[in-house]
Amino acid sequence: MPVERKSYDEIVDLFARGASPTEILAFRPSVEAQDRVRELLERNAADELTEEEAAELECFGEVEHFMQLIKIRAREYLNGKT
Repeated sequence: MPVERKSYDEIVDLFARGASPTEILAFRPSVEAQDRVRELLERNAADELTEEEAAELECFGEVEHFMQLIKIRAREYLNGKT
């Protein structure tokens, strides 16, 4: 399974098991996903990405943006509960 797909599945699993707002805020991508993003960013900076790798990096960016929005909402939910 491609790493970007695995990263997406990690998030789906987080929600499928009913993660609490606290668990959502604590979520971090796997080390494998972090390493792959780092590699792609380095290759991008060197202007060495293939079209497939550029699409993969874009996918990681979309997933990261999605999680940032969810974490904002989780934080708002927690702050509203106190």
